[in-house]
Amino acid sequence: MILIGVGSNVPGPWGTKEETVARVRFELDRGSVRVERASSPVRTTPFGVTDQPPFINAALAIETDLPPSALLLHLQALERRAGRHRDIRWGPRTLDLDLLDYRRLVRKEASGLVLPHPGIAERPFVLVPIMEIAPEWRHPVTGLTAAEMLAKVAPSGEGVVMSE
Repeated sequence: MILIGVGSNVPGPWGTKEETVARVRFELDRGSVRVERASSPVRTTPFGVTDQPPFINAALAIETDLPPSALLLHLQALERRAGRHRDIRWGPRTLDLDLLDYRRLVRKEASGLVLPHPGIAERPFVLVPIMEIAPEWRHPVTGLTAAEMLAKVAPSGEGVVMSE
């Protein structure tokens, strides 16, 4: 299983943040990636830089023949097509795509790719969507499920799912 995190908190060329998150599924399916499952979108508080609009987040379970580094480049190209500019770390963005897990691979590459994504365990905006599409998934290093990791997240108010 390959897991991708999706997020947006400002409009861009693909429309509103909700439209952008919804469009990612179809943009991925156009190429060498097949989306197998998509979570419901969730509205979340910002993480890291908190003085910015709320996010819409989701998770996708995908399949592809692309190796991890090529998949990451593909995701970054999609971000650029959706108007992403990397100006402020954790700042506002039209689209954020994170390669969360690639078939349980544990790796740190010189290119900067780290698998599994190092922030999974502390981010409710990632864990809640994973719980929906892959409740059986376990972190490749800790062996914990998304639900078990979510239960351990200290309440900070950052990156939490907001009730509608």
